[in-house]
Amino acid sequence: MAETLTPAPPTERLQALSDLQERSIAHAEARINLWTGSIRSGKTISSLLRWLMYVATAPRGGALLVTGKTFDTVSRNVFGPLQDPLITGSHAQHVTYTRGAGTATILGRKVEVITANDAKAEGRLRGLTCAGAYADEVSLLPEGYWDQLLGRMSVPGAKVFGTSNPDNPAHWLRQRFILRQGELNLRHWHFTLDDNPSLPAEYVADIKAEFTGLWYRRFILGEWVAAEGAVYDMWDEERHIVDELPQMTRVVALGVDYGTTNPTDAVLIGLGIDRRLYAIAEWRWDSKEKRRSLADVELSERLRGWLDTLMVPGIPARPEYFVLDPAAASFKEQLYNDGISVTQGENAVVDGIRTVASLLSTGRLKIHSSCKHLITEFPGYSWDDDKALKGEDAPVKVADHALDALRYGIFTTRALWRPYVLAA
Repeated sequence: MAETLTPAPPTERLQALSDLQERSIAHAEARINLWTGSIRSGKTISSLLRWLMYVATAPRGGALLVTGKTFDTVSRNVFGPLQDPLITGSHAQHVTYTRGAGTATILGRKVEVITANDAKAEGRLRGLTCAGAYADEVSLLPEGYWDQLLGRMSVPGAKVFGTSNPDNPAHWLRQRFILRQGELNLRHWHFTLDDNPSLPAEYVADIKAEFTGLWYRRFILGEWVAAEGAVYDMWDEERHIVDELPQMTRVVALGVDYGTTNPTDAVLIGLGIDRRLYAIAEWRWDSKEKRRSLADVELSERLRGWLDTLMVPGIPARPEYFVLDPAAASFKEQLYNDGISVTQGENAVVDGIRTVASLLSTGRLKIHSSCKHLITEFPGYSWDDDKALKGEDAPVKVADHALDALRYGIFTTRALWRPYVLAA
């Protein structure tokens, strides 16, 4: 869950360790050592400094391992800080790693780098004998992979060091490990945003303002809390709906949720001169309502025709990215045949929801009053209680087609709009 709306500030550097950070480093002597809590709370720096200390004295006769969800997250969250002399001092020059590589060198020791993006990943650990491991964002790892990793820690004195943001309270990491701290050879430290003395006060205030409800409790207070009730509990029609659009500086994306028996919905997203994102307009074809299904060729023709009729303040209504539902393979091919360059939508549902929620919370996303279906779907969009009991965060899949289209368009293009919106 490392993906958040607000990036780390460039001034975030280790200046002084808090008492909690110092204690966690000094007492991380268990077989399993976990740092959990809010984003930017100092838990990662603490765990990495302890990992460096461990590598320097780790037992021989077994492999050392760094693991995480993807090579990108491992490179960013682990090796980025380790190679920063402002964080790890002179030790940084003794950390060698190239993004995407399967091995690294830390303080003269070869370190395996293994990623775990799905349940099959546990096979990558088979045959490995470990003397120590560092795990980034443990809650995002498959449960079977984590179990396999622990089973590989067979060298006498082997230790695991790991970090995690909080998740659902029924998550396996909390239930099987954190809550059993007294029964297992395990140490756990809980961090909140206020435990990091290196953050500028203005940044702390800003990031606290950007999260509400579930996200505030998880990512600011560091609580393991269930997703329940309304997904967008910050939704306010008076605050978020506008009747007039400002001049647009660019039309960022057209997000499309594709359906056959379900509606196909498209939401046009623009960046205003006021540095806010806007849902400019919406198009929908509901075969049940229309009592007629459209073939992909007809759907493409009508959607493109709708775009041709649109008027956007200041610039043509031509989206820079045409972001399509990743499940819509046949429609993607049709659009390609019709001369449309399609970007597959990123379907990290919870991360996408969190991004939209943060924009709504800070008033940086507005919805034009013409987007009737989108406006109708916001208030009733709710978390699935049955899945929450299983430790999963997932919304109920009912009346969500416009919301999915909006999420695809916003989350997939975040690298494009984020620098301008966050500068507001």
